[in-house]
Amino acid sequence: MSDSVDMTGITRMDQPSSSTHGWMVRLQRKGVRHGRFFSDSEWGGLSESLAVAIAFRDRLVARFERQSDPETTIRIHESITTRNSSGVVGVSRIRQISNDTEYFFWQASWTDPDGRRRSVRFSVLKHGEDRAFELACEARSEAVRK
Repeated sequence: MSDSVDMTGITRMDQPSSSTHGWMVRLQRKGVRHGRFFSDSEWGGLSESLAVAIAFRDRLVARFERQSDPETTIRIHESITTRNSSGVVGVSRIRQISNDTEYFFWQASWTDPDGRRRSVRFSVLKHGEDRAFELACEARSEAVRK
């Protein structure tokens, strides 16, 4: 698999105990989750099942774009847990108090190729809640692709 392959919304699933090996595509739009599993054995191998998964994801995104309105964004479905309240890995909401004033940000965090932690914040006051979140998601996605 090439480093330049866009893996957005695609996760590798390997569970030897149940002989499950393949790629899972998961996207969410307007609160509805869309997903499908592509088994290596069903599609002829690891690279073949990945190619089919990517094609499925691309068709799904294209369908979303044809149906989209300006208020709609596509978000990758991740589990919301006690350690991840945003639902997107590497994106978190930050509360900062300075001189008795409370500020909120959406922050994107990642590790660069040299192993250094990086982050960027987007102000809720400046951009609004939804747009600050979207900017943080876009920044994280762009940073991890490099």
